[in-house]
Amino acid sequence: MEITRTFFLIVILVLLMHGTKTLGDDGVLLLDYYKETCPLAEEIVRRNVENAVLKDPLVAASLLRLHFHDCFVTGCDGSVLLDSSEGMVSEKHAGPNINSLRGFEVIDRIKYNLEEACPCTVSCADILTLAARDSVALRGGPNWRVFLGRRDSLKASLDDANQYLPSPNSSLETLITKFKLQGLDSGDLVTLSGSHTMGRARCVSFRKRIYDISMEERYDKYKRYTTFRKILQSICPKSGRDNQFTPLDHTTPARFDNHYYVNLLEGRGLLFSDNSLVAQDHEGEIIKQVWAFAADQDLFFASFVNSIIKMGNINVLTGQEGEIRKNCRFINT
Repeated sequence: MEITRTFFLIVILVLLMHGTKTLGDDGVLLLDYYKETCPLAEEIVRRNVENAVLKDPLVAASLLRLHFHDCFVTGCDGSVLLDSSEGMVSEKHAGPNINSLRGFEVIDRIKYNLEEACPCTVSCADILTLAARDSVALRGGPNWRVFLGRRDSLKASLDDANQYLPSPNSSLETLITKFKLQGLDSGDLVTLSGSHTMGRARCVSFRKRIYDISMEERYDKYKRYTTFRKILQSICPKSGRDNQFTPLDHTTPARFDNHYYVNLLEGRGLLFSDNSLVAQDHEGEIIKQVWAFAADQDLFFASFVNSIIKMGNINVLTGQEGEIRKNCRFINT
């Protein structure tokens, strides 16, 4: 769908609400933060992401997911990129991340090019934020200006990654709680869940969704649900084939659009957590938002811009906090 003038007006309104700067818990993020110190920073990130997505369209979803998994653990500070080292276990080994997160090599390449152009200037946390924006835009989603100035953490937290990241089998109550802990409300939950319009999931991640009897009963009225469930069961048996992949959105798996919400209303969401947005919404408010996004892609896009900017502000490090890593996988000292 062509993005209309109305959408752009909504996005401008969102940006005006945030102003030219936005307050995080620990400092200030600015638009055009690298204008003087590294004027080509955003262009370098964009070109690298574009090249990576041309080679592998699925990497767009991976880079967006990296930003999400970074921000939900100790804030948007690049901690998810750290490898294990003496005295520290990487967040990459957490249950929601292991054998699941990818795109690290793309971030490494971007960081290498930025260090060549502007040594010790652009943080890994900002690279993640920019790469997420560019990934969405390159796959047909909205574009937006990114607030920058994050600094990188000096540690990772495996425990926090296991505790705070939602799982594919999370109930609606759990999802709302975990988002609330990050300062995000149920509206942000529904909006950011739309990221699942791209990418794919392993059998082990959606097995509960297709063998859970209560979920089946909830969707009896959707005639397509039983057929879709049987298709998924042929891909993912009750045991075995854990690493078999299938798209999160079977309609347009490589595009960022609003089909995720259409799928939910037709009983064709892939993950248990996705379907919980409508199957477990006893108050009816969340499903109203799902219907609204399914009917109006521009509304979804504008809401997504607002929510991802809000998410990108979680517990940021600024000023003299943290550091600017030379290599995103390791702290400098």
